Amino acid sequence: MAYLNANLPPIYCKVRKEYLYDLKEHQGESEDCVIFGLTSISGRALLFNIMLPNGACFWRLPISAFFQKELERADVPNMQTNELQLWNCFSYYPSVHCFDWLAGLKGKYLGLDKKFYHGKYLFTIDWGHPETNILDTEHSEIPQEHKCAHILELDNGNYAAQPNNRILWHVNSYTTDNSWPDYKVQTTYWDAEDNNMVTEDSDKMFYDMEEKK
Repeated sequence: MAYLNANLPPIYCKVRKEYLYDLKEHQGESEDCVIFGLTSISGRALLFNIMLPNGACFWRLPISAFFQKELERADVPNMQTNELQLWNCFSYYPSVHCFDWLAGLKGKYLGLDKKFYHGKYLFTIDWGHPETNILDTEHSEIPQEHKCAHILELDNGNYAAQPNNRILWHVNSYTTDNSWPDYKVQTTYWDAEDNNMVTEDSDKMFYDMEEKK
């Protein structure tokens, strides 16, 4: 698990050029770029690090700064960061993983406007706490508060970062139920050793376990 910065699978895309000028100039323009990393700051949106064709690197841009390379700026709707990413980062310690089961899958997420946005899975960002000697003031390991962020390449040309409870995936041979789930938020801390069992006091490799009286 990385601290602050993490590598990403490279994404060749375009950046809305005004983000390179603090939103003060070049509105409506765009430029090619490659996203190659992220910065995770607790309580802030995911921030992405890029290289531009002139060799410059630009750090810490939100997901709303980018759209897909093969499209023209005028053909992609401008969406706010909070329309594309539901939750801020949960700690300074992100992990990045591409799950084989989800790789290439199409899905849809329910936006704040109650509309579905369709897209394709790219990879997943999750968060945790690094070690017990650092005071944990975050929410990444509280069951009912934790969220991951699945990065999606949207059909409308944008990218999104959405948690499990906003996305429904489509697998041709498996996802045959069209209903919206009504599951409950998990609040349990699961512990395999929370019981009255003890091992026998011996040097046996295949020892017995008994309930402590």
